[in-house]
Amino acid sequence: MEQLIKSLIIEHASDLFGQEIDAQMIQFQVTRKDVEGDLTLVVFPFVKLLRCSPMEAGQKLGAFIENHVADVEKCIVVNGFLNIVFSKAYWLNQLNEVFHTNQYGFAPAGSKPTMMVEYSSPNTNKPLHLGHLRNIFLGHSVSEILKADGHEVIRTQVINDRGIHICKSMLAWERFSPLNEKGERETPSNTGLKGDKLVGKYYVEFDKNLQKEAKALIASWEQGDFSMCSDEVKTAFLNFQVAKEGKDEKAVQGIDDKIKELAKNNTSILLDAKEMLVKWEARDPQVYLLWTTMNGWVYEGFAKTYERMGVDFDKLYYESETFLLGKDQVMKGLKDGVFYQKQDGSVWIDLTNEGLDEKLVLRSDGTAVYMTQDIGTAIDRFHDYPSLNGMVYTVGNEQDYHFKVLFLILKKLGYAWAENCFHLSYGMVDLPTGKMKSREGTVVDADDLMEEVIEKAEEMTKERGHIESLSEEERTNLFEQIGLGGLKYYLLKVDPKKRMMFNPEESIDLTGNTGPFIQYAHARISTLLERGGTIDTAEIQQASLIHEEKEIIKLLTQFPHAIHEAASSYSPAIIANYIYDLVKHYNQFYQAVKILSEENAANKNLRLAMSECVRRSIQHSLLMLGIQAPVKM
Repeated sequence: MEQLIKSLIIEHASDLFGQEIDAQMIQFQVTRKDVEGDLTLVVFPFVKLLRCSPMEAGQKLGAFIENHVADVEKCIVVNGFLNIVFSKAYWLNQLNEVFHTNQYGFAPAGSKPTMMVEYSSPNTNKPLHLGHLRNIFLGHSVSEILKADGHEVIRTQVINDRGIHICKSMLAWERFSPLNEKGERETPSNTGLKGDKLVGKYYVEFDKNLQKEAKALIASWEQGDFSMCSDEVKTAFLNFQVAKEGKDEKAVQGIDDKIKELAKNNTSILLDAKEMLVKWEARDPQVYLLWTTMNGWVYEGFAKTYERMGVDFDKLYYESETFLLGKDQVMKGLKDGVFYQKQDGSVWIDLTNEGLDEKLVLRSDGTAVYMTQDIGTAIDRFHDYPSLNGMVYTVGNEQDYHFKVLFLILKKLGYAWAENCFHLSYGMVDLPTGKMKSREGTVVDADDLMEEVIEKAEEMTKERGHIESLSEEERTNLFEQIGLGGLKYYLLKVDPKKRMMFNPEESIDLTGNTGPFIQYAHARISTLLERGGTIDTAEIQQASLIHEEKEIIKLLTQFPHAIHEAASSYSPAIIANYIYDLVKHYNQFYQAVKILSEENAANKNLRLAMSECVRRSIQHSLLMLGIQAPVKM
């Protein structure tokens, strides 16, 4: 309707204003809830053209619209705004269109460019945790929303299966894993632990021993014993000690933190891990076999977690395979003058002219850094998918700077598609006890969290009753749907950019802006429709239309806009809050009017048809969020 009115005003501009006008002058707004109207036209831009008051300008435009648009019932001028009221027939026709369009709001498949969405991107040195869940649910949901908006989507995961962090777990397992009576070290098969949890255990073990060794090293330095370190380290420590003299407590703490970091970097255990990384990049047979074995354990563990989440991928990339391409690009860029080499052999890029800083892309020992492998991975993807138009990286906002640098480097290397790379930056998830720290083992394990919310969903559902008719298998599936639905919705309803606090209890609440609240609405409507029988849409045009019904139809017609807006901004929160608003309005309507007991056949069919449209919108919205819509609860 907006486009129709806009086109008519532009077409008849000479008659209305005595001249042609810029289409941008025609501005529409959502009508305020406290005044009558379905759409509002801003009158002020036309006052000068018409040389009259805002009231007179509004009256002239209103009269024109009433005469030229059959579906407009009347126009009302309010303080320089023209509120347009659509006819009952218009809204009933809108409902008919929504009802008879199975996937109303969805753009034709493949009508928009191909996009790749990267999400999860775990390290193979620890299990998935709460932070990963926000990442995974965001990425999966954005993929589904982009598909609904007409894009072909390639869902991908890059697995961080190389680097010093991987070597830490490997080294710790070699050194600290106890031998059983058969002389075997711990494995998933002989411990019963999921592979990702077993490897994560030794990542934590490495850090414990690193901290212990660093503490001992600092103690020896304080005693004047520098036999275990170089002259450079000795000098740095002594300079730090001098720097603390006369400083306040905060400044001293800052210097002590630098001393701790210096000690960590010179522990034998970390130096051994670095040596292991060099061996790995040189494909040392023993190191490579250990790496293959332990990563295999992790992949099996991840697969079980993803399956329960209902998440999968179209293409997997491994940093162990892409970092070499990244190194080749660095060497090519070095030759072309994009990068420069320092005396120690390390390779850098100078981005100070772009308002950034100098960035390391290759260490002095020739090993790759994260930036190196990300360069290689990006290039590899566009080689694999020549039709690829853009790429969305779902990564926490702690990496904002990293992606600014990455995209700029790719542009400098001559890749025009870098303009279409987007970092979906999201805020961290906090716990009531504070920030998670994986090295210290203070994380909320993803498997444990999913189990917890499912158990809470089971308790809540059993307390309410209404599941006596379900089989044991159906009950188990329902508990999973509610628990995981609550978890996903809770993490997705917040704008991705915002930091958030996670509360498991709130996530499965049946009241308020929660997944179970919306799932319950779907189940209730499904039961209503089952009892309501066949819907005769031919009778709908004869129905009366009350305010509550019109408001719901309005919301239903906004679904295409919600999908497009969510896709454009990569924000599932828009879908979550849209469907919450729709369910709230429907619940108010459900409590206020008769549906099944309505005696007027036209009104009854209208309300059943509207209920079916709401049910579909709920179902489609939840599926875009990766959530199942139960038919019974």
